[in-house]
Amino acid sequence: MPVRPWNPEDPGRPAGGSWADVAFGLGETYEHEDDLESAADWYRRAAESDHARAALRLGAVLGRMADDGRADDSAEDLLAEATRWLSGVPLAAAPDAIELITDLLNRHQRQAARRGLESAATG
Repeated sequence: MPVRPWNPEDPGRPAGGSWADVAFGLGETYEHEDDLESAADWYRRAAESDHARAALRLGAVLGRMADDGRADDSAEDLLAEATRWLSGVPLAAAPDAIELITDLLNRHQRQAARRGLESAATG
């Protein structure tokens, strides 16, 4: 891991970036390691600091977590949070964002179909 450059003007802050950038980088690292829960946590921190790319990645990670069923939260809760993040991101018209939003809508449809099948089986 590279050594963080030291900036004497602000010794508590990494040089060349903000804490949101650091949080985003940690989210990317955890996502590449397939630790989606940790990735979501760090992306969420960056997104709460108005880091638009983090909001996009958070929406994507939450969608994957909903599909995988690995999280403590229900798939519906994860998809609802992903929707909130993706709908408020300033980059929503970018091609990558449109693809993520389309994927999210497909996930919502799959969840609705599962609920319909479950209620038909019990009813």
